[in-house]
Amino acid sequence: MYKAKDLRERNVDDLKELEKSLRSDMFQSRLKNFTNRLDDTSSMKKARRDLGRVLTVLGEKSRGVTVVSKEPSEKPAKKAAAPAKAKAPKAKAAAAEGEAPAEKKTTKRATKSAKSEAK
Repeated sequence: MYKAKDLRERNVDDLKELEKSLRSDMFQSRLKNFTNRLDDTSSMKKARRDLGRVLTVLGEKSRGVTVVSKEPSEKPAKKAAAPAKAKAPKAKAAAAEGEAPAEKKTTKRATKSAKSEAK
């Protein structure tokens, strides 16, 4: 199993050669699986994922993308929790301030039923 970090250290020619060998291994595994000679079927999945990693790194190199990996010791600092505010319902807050409570929002169904009642 290849790690992406190790693959990024290789040059393009090595990666292309590795791609060819992984493709041939996958083909051989499929043939063996078809003829019931393959003992470890998980090897097909592992080879496919390794090939995907190789192709991803090749694509990154062709586009000139540099991947910066974070070290496990570099964890982002957690933000301090803001003090919780006590929330009062809007109607109670409006009544406390001496204002009229806000009107309820109407839904389409309520609007349709009000229109049908008006007729």
